[in-house]
Amino acid sequence: MGLLDRLGKEWFMLCIVLVIVLAKMDPSVGAKGGPLKPEVTITYIAVSAIFFNSGLSLKTEELTSALMHIKLHLFVQIFTLAFFPTTIWLFLQMLSVTPINEWLLKGLQTVGCMPPPVSSAVILTKAVGGNEAAAIFNSAFGSFLGIIITPLLLLIFLGSSSSVPFTSIFSQLSMTVVVPLIIGQIVRRYIKDWLERRKPPFGTISSCVLLTIIYTTFCDTFSNTNIDLDGFSLLVVLFIIFSVQLSFMFLTFFFSTRNNLGFTPADTVAIIFCSTHKSLTLGIPMLKIVFAGHEHLSLISVPLLIYHPAQILLGSLLVPSIKSWMVSRQKVGSARDARAWESPNEREP
Repeated sequence: MGLLDRLGKEWFMLCIVLVIVLAKMDPSVGAKGGPLKPEVTITYIAVSAIFFNSGLSLKTEELTSALMHIKLHLFVQIFTLAFFPTTIWLFLQMLSVTPINEWLLKGLQTVGCMPPPVSSAVILTKAVGGNEAAAIFNSAFGSFLGIIITPLLLLIFLGSSSSVPFTSIFSQLSMTVVVPLIIGQIVRRYIKDWLERRKPPFGTISSCVLLTIIYTTFCDTFSNTNIDLDGFSLLVVLFIIFSVQLSFMFLTFFFSTRNNLGFTPADTVAIIFCSTHKSLTLGIPMLKIVFAGHEHLSLISVPLLIYHPAQILLGSLLVPSIKSWMVSRQKVGSARDARAWESPNEREP
């Protein structure tokens, strides 16, 4: 494979590095309140574009069938909103005796309490070729559950309470997730033949939108001058975040590939990303509400600010490996099904 071919295949990772460098050079451009106005363009337009794109590209029958995949939905939501925060809490009990900044540790706990994201898990599942319909359903459903459950989890694990504006968050999710998805499905009905004939690059479009989200996320991170923490604590938290993500991805992979659960390889891909990803889009506003006026809010926010780009970077790096595994498993399954349909006389002795 030539260098240009290789660069073409890895363009997304190269662009991620590029947007991070650009964000570091001048974070004010993509930070909140900056020229790009990410509080509008990202929070509303970019996320809406991703789900309109998904609605346009998804076959209606696939989305309908995903609604009935109860076992998969239960697995993802229980892992995300019960197993994840509880395991982090147990782990942090051991770390509490170390010299790591205590507010960063509290920040790690808030990460565990967050709902799944409404974009990255869907895009990565689509990039691999997994069950995109299931990923969309669980991202949207988990986000709605998170509106109620995340503040309760923060209260249980951190003892923080506040009046959360459920109505405004609920309406925002409706406008940026559900409505664009439905509109995309409606538009698809009228241009279905054209879509089948032309096959627009839906995956590339979603990836480009995700790059803008990554860019503004890093702009916000680099422009936050109030973050005051020691290098040791930051390095440890970075290591913990990547370790947690890899460990939980392995756990979801291990359990979802057990034969008795009956998940397909495509289901497993959706489970891996949806169960281990956490929402920055919902998370930061919730932290600002629950910890309003708290002097250590910026430190508490740091792990989530790290976790979000880290999950995209790690997920993107693993896309080729996960795709290779899924394709090989599907081939094995197809060959097994073919043998099962053979009559006894056709089979080799």
